[in-house]
Amino acid sequence: MGVELRVGARVAVRRVRAEDEARFVELACASSAFHRPWVDPPVSAEQFSEYLARFDEVTAVGMVVCLRDGGDLAGFVNINGIVRGSYQRGMLGYAAFLPYAGQGYLSEGVALAVRYAFERLELHRVEADIQPGNDASVRLVKRLGFRREGFSPGFIEIDGEWRDHERWALTKGVDHVY
Repeated sequence: MGVELRVGARVAVRRVRAEDEARFVELACASSAFHRPWVDPPVSAEQFSEYLARFDEVTAVGMVVCLRDGGDLAGFVNINGIVRGSYQRGMLGYAAFLPYAGQGYLSEGVALAVRYAFERLELHRVEADIQPGNDASVRLVKRLGFRREGFSPGFIEIDGEWRDHERWALTKGVDHVY
């Protein structure tokens, strides 16, 4: 699996790397209809290269969720827009790959990534912006203890369209035991 950042019962999270390109792109392509309109992961070598370049380990960290049994990629989790100073926050992005969706792998992986954000990145707050109707994502953040903070119309551009989002957050020492 590589150098894991956090290990759980069924999955581990580790940084995404160039060697993941072929399998990541293959799974993203196979999952593209499943992901629409929620996320738009890289589905080509060029897009994957651009995706990987975003993760400078200062303002963004990219991770993959790997099955402990066999090491296949079950999904991905990103912590983007990391702001330091008096904010100490980051924005969470995530998605499961088919055929692993709906089996709890991503929930476990996101929980591990949030622990990593609080413990190693020393963030105080992790946020998730979720489009209305993305019920699976809302269930996931609720399971992890996130609270809904508001609604923002036309908040994020995805696939050429400005989409509404609900804003969810988890604050270290306030919302959860992290």
